[in-house]
Amino acid sequence: MSDLMPEPAAVPGEQEGTAGPAPDPAAPAPLGVVRTPTGNAEVDARLERLADADHLPADGHIEVYEDVHRGLRDALTALDARPAPAPVPAPMPSYNNNRS
Repeated sequence: MSDLMPEPAAVPGEQEGTAGPAPDPAAPAPLGVVRTPTGNAEVDARLERLADADHLPADGHIEVYEDVHRGLRDALTALDARPAPAPVPAPMPSYNNNRS
């Protein structure tokens, strides 16, 4: 190189004369979104399924999102289909027939 242009600094871990592959900005990369457990095993399993989108290209996300949406909708529908708990009978009034 000339005296006008300084030589680029070596990158640690790289050998002289070989450049590592440039990262592909279009490659799948985890977003690092934290999914907080709900306590409902069925819902939590569906939310964990969202992690599958982290390893897919963008055009594969829709399949995961639709699957998760369908599963969450089914879980909510199942809540409506469960029989309502039996009402608790009101306590019987006590009759005090003792007259003073």
